[in-house]
Order: sequence, then structure tokens, then C-alpha cells
Amino acid sequence: MAVLPIARMGAEILKQRAAEVTDFTDPALVAFVKDMADTMVGARGVGLAAPQVFRSQRIVIFFVPGGRNKGVEVPMTLMINPIITPLEEAQDEAFEACLSVPGLTGIVPRYTHIHYSFQDLHGTRIEREAHGFHARVVQHECDHLDGVLYPQRMADMTTLAYADVLQAEADAKGEELELDEEG
Repeated sequence: MAVLPIARMGAEILKQRAAEVTDFTDPALVAFVKDMADTMVGARGVGLAAPQVFRSQRIVIFFVPGGRNKGVEVPMTLMINPIITPLEEAQDEAFEACLSVPGLTGIVPRYTHIHYSFQDLHGTRIEREAHGFHARVVQHECDHLDGVLYPQRMADMTTLAYADVLQAEADAKGEELELDEEG
């Protein structure tokens, strides 16, 4: 399959609400999803939304490494037309990064417990709950479908920084810094 170009912050497609997927019989849908997966893996991200590869459709792929999610891995998941509902008001702040905002990271508040539903490649609706990093990844990726990038969610813009600078400072102090390219 193909590795697709990734849209970067400023691209018009990243500012728009993506269109619902309505034709689940389109054979091009399967090929596009495979290309998205190749692109995400090639870019070393944990998620990718269709607008990030210049397609205005409500499609997201992601996976959650167990090491970032209290030992619980969430395998590669395809979400079409996802819907998120917070289940609690509680939020957590953590660093986020994004394939469309390369090199930068910032602290973003996200709901810690969500319900989400989506359609699969056949149009069947699936429902799940997520906590912690899993919930963060789903919210981050679904924001792309509404034209929102993580800096727009940041409560304190002074935390926006180059990831390599933060990593060098953490290394000098002997600290561990967890930064993932979410997507």
C-alpha cells in the first residue's frame, strides 16, 4: 500500500468538519484505510484521522500501547463516524504531540473517562468505554474530524514547546518524559 502525505497545521483541511461516511460498499474505502494504517505506522504515530492525509471523511485509526495504558493494549482500531460522550467531568492534563504539528508538544486537558461509538467497515455500530491514555487518544483523533488541533485545547500556551528541547532538559535532569506522536 501507500504512505500518504500528512497535512500540517495551517492546511485548510485541518480546519474543517469532515463529512460523514455514507457508502460502506465503496471498494476504495478499504484501500484508503490500509493506506492510512501504513502512513500512521510509517510516521510512528498512535493515531491518524483522514483529514490529516487530506481526505475530508470521518475516519480515524489508532492503537494504544500497553505501556502507556496501565498494561492494557488496544489493538489497531478503525473508527468511522465516531461519537464521543464524556462519562465524568474529571479531566487530566498531559503532554500531547501530533503528526500534523511536528516537533511540538503541549499540555492538554482531556476527559479521563469516555463512552465512544463508531461504525466499522461494514457500517455496524460498535460501542466502547475508555479511560486514561486510551480516552486521550480517541479524543485527540476525533478532534481532527471537527477541525480542532491540540493547541486549540491547551489551557496554558506557555506549555507549548519543542519536544526535543523538553527531552534534552529531562535527560539532563535524569527524568523520564513521555511524549507520543498521537496523530
